Amino acid sequence: MGNNMATHNEYKSLLFFIRKFKVIEPDPPQDLEEAFSKFTGGESHMSVEQLHRFMVEHQGEEHYTLSDSEKVFEKVLQERKTCQETVQADHNREHEITLDELFRFLLHNDFNAPLKAQVHHDMGAPLSHYFIYTGHNSYLTGNQLSSDCSEEPIIKALKRGVRVIELDLWPTCYKDDIKVDHGWTFTSPASVEKCLECINEYGFVASQYPVIITIEDHLTTDLRAKFTEMVTRIFGEVLYYPGEECLIEFPSPESLKNRVIISTKPPRERFESNQIKDNSISPLLNESESPEEESFGDASPNSSRNEVETEDTNGSDRDEGSISASEYDQKPYLECSPDYKRIITIHNRKLKGCLKEKLRTEGEVRRLSWSENTLEKASESHGADILRFTQKNILRVYPSAMRVKSTNFKPHIGWMYGAQMVAFNMQGHGKSLWLMQGMFRANGGCGYVKKPQILMQKHQCGNEFDPARIQSVKKKTLKVKVYMGHGWSSDFTPTYFDKFSPPDFFTKIRVIGMPGDVAKKKTKVMMDNWFPVWNEEFEFSLSVPELALLLIQVKDKDQGRDDFAGQTCLPVSELKHGFRSVPLYNRKGEKFKSVKLLMRFQFE
Repeated sequence: MGNNMATHNEYKSLLFFIRKFKVIEPDPPQDLEEAFSKFTGGESHMSVEQLHRFMVEHQGEEHYTLSDSEKVFEKVLQERKTCQETVQADHNREHEITLDELFRFLLHNDFNAPLKAQVHHDMGAPLSHYFIYTGHNSYLTGNQLSSDCSEEPIIKALKRGVRVIELDLWPTCYKDDIKVDHGWTFTSPASVEKCLECINEYGFVASQYPVIITIEDHLTTDLRAKFTEMVTRIFGEVLYYPGEECLIEFPSPESLKNRVIISTKPPRERFESNQIKDNSISPLLNESESPEEESFGDASPNSSRNEVETEDTNGSDRDEGSISASEYDQKPYLECSPDYKRIITIHNRKLKGCLKEKLRTEGEVRRLSWSENTLEKASESHGADILRFTQKNILRVYPSAMRVKSTNFKPHIGWMYGAQMVAFNMQGHGKSLWLMQGMFRANGGCGYVKKPQILMQKHQCGNEFDPARIQSVKKKTLKVKVYMGHGWSSDFTPTYFDKFSPPDFFTKIRVIGMPGDVAKKKTKVMMDNWFPVWNEEFEFSLSVPELALLLIQVKDKDQGRDDFAGQTCLPVSELKHGFRSVPLYNRKGEKFKSVKLLMRFQFE
């Protein structure tokens, strides 16, 4: 390898001078040379059996077999045959590989990825025991005010493994049909039928585990019946619902494989009143007719000033359906659109009263929807109650109404308190979305990640786990070594980063997780090099590695703002040991064709 791969880049400089820069692909790192020598006994070639030992003992691949090693050798032999310099290779070495060949193998993402590609978490627990890959306003193509509504963003999200799709359902102008739209904005509507059909077609392309459709319901009684007919016709047996049964515990992802479930508030219901003449029943209000629930502006004047506000003010994403705790137990009310209510599996239901009462866990399981601001305020005084609630029930957290450009909040604000549905604008981009994508690369990318045990433990009052407090538990040390970068010269033009010279790459590494685990490091800058070699190691001390994410960015150093050159985010608890090829992604989370880092991960 090494100098045999040398080429030259030419750049124009001032006064029309031409500057030449040698481009040399890097040699195997010294750590790999030492490991190679250890497993070959100092020989220059590695056998199938030695590769097997290397993968099991050094790389920590417990289930790696001799058959897997033989497949690697087949791949190496294919590459030999395509290389002119090795056509005359010694045939006696056909069942052995060199250090350079092992190095090239380790740079393949497909064979040497940093994460497991298979589902490996226990999928038999209730839905409330999992973080779920959740979209917000899944039908929007851009910003929250004026972009188009379409089924295309839904298809894109499902292909990426998103498991929760949100639809806002509104009557059309003549109230004779249903549209998907972002209410009180200038967005153009989409067809609800097309949205449902694309969920049916693409829902299980990336994952077999259940697709949850969260509905923001602004429909009339007749249109709810029409929607029920549409849903049952399109999904058929794929649609799961418990019928008239009251769920005391949610079903598991495993039991709901290849099923679609609906989550929304039950239809508006009213109690019988003794003041109604002739014992007649008062007209039933639709949600869209409720001034308290659907209007812009301040909360109801009857709400307590001492109570944390649990509704946003944009007329969207509200925690619908407010009833008192006593009413919730007695249920002496009359039903509206019973067929519609029957297809709802996860009921979005808020109890009246103080915040502690709203978070009570007795009785039927349910879902709450809070804005990011509501969760932040509530967690300051009721963190233990929120954790207790999310052990059995589901909490959905959505972006603030002020994020009109479809930006996102830091998802850990929800995950630390066990919120299962941290809803994100998937059409946006930025660090927060990278963290979301990183979290759900765990567990084979199936869209469901089992919550760590620390969030599920039952604690005595006064001894609860507090996510906001730096933990005084025994910590683990994660060692991360960044060897080199590779692939930019293939994916970018010579002048993409700098007009007059090759790029000056450096790597930034951050740990995002519990407050005491947050840290950041960066490598030195490698000047004028398309194949940067850093060979730098960093250590991170972690109290809750199960909630920690490793955010990796590569940048090109500039006098002004540094140029973006790639990113990835990896769940720390899922990292494989040893030398790993780490693929990088663009700002939108799309994988580069060739760009990668060679890194090493170790836990102590």
